[in-house]
Amino acid sequence: SAGLSGCGRASFSSSNPKICVVGSGPAGFYTAQHLLKDVEVDIYERLPVPFGLVRFGVAPDHPEVKNVINTFTQTASHARCNFYGNVNVGKDVSIDELRRAYHAIVLSYGAEGNRSMGVPGENLPGVYSAKDFVGWYNGLPSCRELTPDLSCDTAVILGQGNVALDVARILLAPTKMLKSTDITQPALDALAQSRVRRVLIVGRRGPLQIACTIKELREMVNLPDCRPEMVAADFEGVSEALKDVPRPRKRLTELMLKTALETPGEKEQERRSKASRSWGFRFFRSPVEVLASGGRAAGIRLAVNRLEGSGDGAQAVLTGEVEDVPCGLVISSIGYRSLPIDESVPFDSRRAVIPNSMGRVQQAAGLYCSGWVKTGPTGVIATTMNNSFDTARSLLEDMDSGALDVSSTRPGSQSISALLAERGVKAVTFSGWEKIDDVETRRGEVSGKPREKLLTVQEMLQVICR
Repeated sequence: SAGLSGCGRASFSSSNPKICVVGSGPAGFYTAQHLLKDVEVDIYERLPVPFGLVRFGVAPDHPEVKNVINTFTQTASHARCNFYGNVNVGKDVSIDELRRAYHAIVLSYGAEGNRSMGVPGENLPGVYSAKDFVGWYNGLPSCRELTPDLSCDTAVILGQGNVALDVARILLAPTKMLKSTDITQPALDALAQSRVRRVLIVGRRGPLQIACTIKELREMVNLPDCRPEMVAADFEGVSEALKDVPRPRKRLTELMLKTALETPGEKEQERRSKASRSWGFRFFRSPVEVLASGGRAAGIRLAVNRLEGSGDGAQAVLTGEVEDVPCGLVISSIGYRSLPIDESVPFDSRRAVIPNSMGRVQQAAGLYCSGWVKTGPTGVIATTMNNSFDTARSLLEDMDSGALDVSSTRPGSQSISALLAERGVKAVTFSGWEKIDDVETRRGEVSGKPREKLLTVQEMLQVICR
C-alpha cells in the first residue's frame, strides 16, 4: 500500500477488506489492534482527541493506568490503520453511509449517558453525575461548564464502585498531591478553594457487596490529612461471613473491617487526630429524595434497607425507615449508560446495550459491537480488551466462513472523506492529534505537570490548523 500522503491520510490498494470502528476508546483500539493482521481499519471518533475514558475517565493521580496509550499509539501508527477525529457518527455521517463504504462496522462508542436516580430533587443545583464530575476535572469539553459549587462541608456520593472512590479521593486529596497530575487547571483552582471536609460514600447493600477494588480502598485509607469515619453496626456479622467469600473480596473486606473496627496503633491514632478531613462508607441506604433549601441541594433523604440473601446475589429490601443527611453536594455514581447512535441500529433501551451475540449485532449483517455498548458499563481496561478481541474474532470468523462478504471492493474512507468535506466537517488525523499532544505536553512542562489539556474542541482545532 502507498505511504502516507501529505495531509496524514494513507491511500491503500483497494484489495484489502475495509472495516470501520466507531469510537477510539479502549474498546475501539483493542478491536482495531486485533483486526489489523488481516484488514484495513479506519477509526472514527467524535472528539478531535483519541483514547476515550483513558483520557477522560481515569483519575489524574493514576497515571500508570494511562500507559495503554502507548499501545494504542502503536496501533494508530500501523500502515493499515487510520484515525479520523472530530467526526460525529450519526450526525456528520450516517451508519448507512458507512455501511456502503465499508465491508463491516464495529460500534465501540461506549457509554456517554448517565443512569438517573429517579428521585425528586435530582435536578437541583448541587447534584451532579459522577461521570460529569469526572469529565469536569479530566477536561472533557462537554463538562467544562460544570463549575461545581464546593462551598459546603459535606458531600454525599451515591454508589460504591471505583468511580465513586475516585471522586471522593479527588475531593479530599491535598491539592499538592494533585498539582503534578494532568488534572485541569480550573479543577485544581476550584479544589484549592473547596470547603468540602467530609465525604460519605453510600451504598444500598452491605460491606460484602461493595463494588470497589482493594487498591482504591487502600488509597482512601492512606489519604493524607484524612481519617475514616465508619458506623460499627454496619459490620455486624461480616467477619463470620468472610470464610465463604473468594479471596479478592475477602482481602477487601478485611481491610474495611480493620479500618472500621480496630483500634489504630499510636502513629495512626496521631495521624487521625490531626486530620482535618474525613470519609466514610454508609451501607444499607438508598436515595429517596434530594432535599432543597434556597433552591439548591441541602441534604439527602435515605431509605434504610436490610439485606435478603447473601453474597453477590443479596437484595436490598426497604425497612420503611428513612434518615436525612445534611449535605450541599450530591454526586450520583450509579453507572454509565449507552445511548442509541442511529435509528438504523438495533438498541435495547432497557439494558442500554446493542443486542448482540459475541459482538455480532442481532438482525444486522456486517454490524458488530465491542466495549460498554456491547456489555454494559462493567469491568476495567483489561476486561474491555478481552471483550474487544472476542468481537474482532467473531468478525474474522465471519470473513473466513463467508458469512461476511468481503469479495466486492469498497471505497472506505475515500468516499467518507469526500462526504465530510462536502458537509464542512474537518476530520482530524492522528498526526493532528500528535500536534495537540505536543502542545499539551509543552504547556504541562511549564507547571510541572505531564500535560495541561486543551479544554475546548475549538482550541484543539486551532492547534491543528496553525
